[in-house]
Amino acid sequence: MTQPGPAHHVFRYGSGDFADTVIARASGSYVYDRDGRAILDFTSGQMSSILGHSHPEIVAAAREAVGRLDHVHSSFLTDDVLAFSEALAAIVPDPLTKVLPLSTGGESNEAALRMAKTVTGGFEIVAFDRAWHGVTGGAASATYSGGRRGHGPGLPGALVLPTPDPYRSPFVTDGHHDWRAELDFGFDLIDRQSVGQLAAVIAEPVLSSGGIVELPEGYLAALQAKCRERGMLLILDEAQTGMGRTGTLFACERDGVVPDILNLSKTLGAGLPLSASITSAEIEEACVERGYLFYTTHAADPVPAAVGRKVVEIVVRDRLHERARELGAYMKDRLRDLQQRHECIGDVRGRGLLLGVELVEDRQSKRPARELGLAVAQRSLELGASLNISRRQVANIFRIAPPLTVTRDEIDTAIAILDQAITECVARGPAT
Repeated sequence: MTQPGPAHHVFRYGSGDFADTVIARASGSYVYDRDGRAILDFTSGQMSSILGHSHPEIVAAAREAVGRLDHVHSSFLTDDVLAFSEALAAIVPDPLTKVLPLSTGGESNEAALRMAKTVTGGFEIVAFDRAWHGVTGGAASATYSGGRRGHGPGLPGALVLPTPDPYRSPFVTDGHHDWRAELDFGFDLIDRQSVGQLAAVIAEPVLSSGGIVELPEGYLAALQAKCRERGMLLILDEAQTGMGRTGTLFACERDGVVPDILNLSKTLGAGLPLSASITSAEIEEACVERGYLFYTTHAADPVPAAVGRKVVEIVVRDRLHERARELGAYMKDRLRDLQQRHECIGDVRGRGLLLGVELVEDRQSKRPARELGLAVAQRSLELGASLNISRRQVANIFRIAPPLTVTRDEIDTAIAILDQAITECVARGPAT
């Protein structure tokens, strides 16, 4: 049945109906509905608006750029694209110097997967079994946390690694997570399934749609070693972890790992459609020699490039990665205080301002409390805070990702709303 009301003519592109709330405007950490009601946006839009909404410098950059040069043929370069690429290359780790500007995260992942296949000559792509990399072709084939059914087979060569989730992994014994054994086990299965055409591993340093699962410290380096042993490239999808959200400019910096290809999106445009695949001159040269093609209508568009350059400037200038580290630690402590008061909070996890709260029926069985999660999310919205439940499969896990410009008072307000929502929903019982 078509959703009634204002969404009558909008195709439902997600897993269910749209929220009843219609957003009319936004500013800072808040969005406002048609009636002017303020709602704390603790998902940064679609996990993207790291500078808050309608940041004055971003607004000015976009207005100036669209008034000067809105679009050109993809064979041309512009000053905005050159400046954006230079600014981005200056902050990513060496030897990543070649920037392919695109529009969305899925698009950048498609570009990176094609690079890996072109350079290695293989076609097999490994991803985590709770990964989300996009809904197009190759990205969809490497996505396992949703969207796999109802539209036929994905691309051949899609292989999976077990997600190293210390809260639920079968490789946890007496509180110790043996992620190295889990990684060895996963690659043993991959080697058995492979037809000898391994091309790449694509991974998020923190699996977001999969439930805010942070890769253990040391895991990325061990994963990269597994890739090197097999002649594979390592692609890191930092759509949600890049540009300072986890407390460093890029999440891979904590582990001292430089991937073969680094993908940025979401946070790179601070809410506007901008992404980039960034690789080394060596890989770029090999791609060009072998006829690499990724020619899209909006590759290297000037307006998003102008915005992206300004985003880089603001994040670096205002040291927002340090702010994310400090405020993230504060918010995590506040969430752990809630965990002490609410038996239904099984786990609090994440890094910087990308945090997860998992609700369970009880801490012994760890059975996911999905109905409670949906109820708490709805009640939180009614009380004035948007706290994300991504899909039904992980409806017991909140993804909390406010802008990096959030204040302590706003964090305190969101925590108080979550506290009240949990208290009320638990009191109502299973019928909620």
